[in-house]
Amino acid sequence: MEKLKTNDQSSIRKVIAVLSGKGGVGKSLVSCLLASSLKKQGYRVGILDADITGPSIPKAFGITDHATSDGVNMIPQKSKGGIQVMSVNLILDNPASPVLWRAPIISKAIRQFYENVSWGDLDFLLVDMPPGTGDVALTVFQSLPVDGLVLVTTPQDLVELIVEKSANMAAQMNIPILGLVENMSYFTCPHCGEKTEIYGPSKVQDMARRYGIDKYLQLPINPDFAKKVDQGLVEYIDLSDLDLFALSLD
Repeated sequence: MEKLKTNDQSSIRKVIAVLSGKGGVGKSLVSCLLASSLKKQGYRVGILDADITGPSIPKAFGITDHATSDGVNMIPQKSKGGIQVMSVNLILDNPASPVLWRAPIISKAIRQFYENVSWGDLDFLLVDMPPGTGDVALTVFQSLPVDGLVLVTTPQDLVELIVEKSANMAAQMNIPILGLVENMSYFTCPHCGEKTEIYGPSKVQDMARRYGIDKYLQLPINPDFAKKVDQGLVEYIDLSDLDLFALSLD
């Protein structure tokens, strides 16, 4: 299948998908954190929210205004830090309205979010993927010029098994895995500093070795993360380890 091309108002150097076969592991959080880190380091960054039926990117950045149009293409909204964002919640009259669309319509929307949005000049476009390896993943991998993906997992055995399906899908479609993020890897007690592996021992190093992934990262369970996301302040989460990981994606 021929890859989509951007419009005259867009130039995108790298497209990176953030993927996991499992829901609830923190793909959207990782997408937001990576975008924020890259932006702070001087890159021009956008996020395409491909989770059409469960969009959460605008909320995390505190974006409430609708996307606009120049008469030809849609104009994405910008976060406080200048990250370009396009999501179905930016075109719905009520962001709480369910998106009752069949798979072909969802796939068409994702294609339009890439080729009919004036993204401007971007170094990175991150694609926040929904769970699974079905229609949306196929649409993104077959239609968009994806340069690589970041896999998101958590320490549980069940999650690892499902995430491996995404890793195998990437291999079958010749999409390189640029990095692996294990979210909810541990909890650090704010009083004594002791680390507790609430969901069991970390598996990120073994999984990275198994799939030949050079870059991997552990993210902690931190109530402040959830608080800042709920407040639309995800850009204000500061993680030095994440900054190094994000920089390695270039």
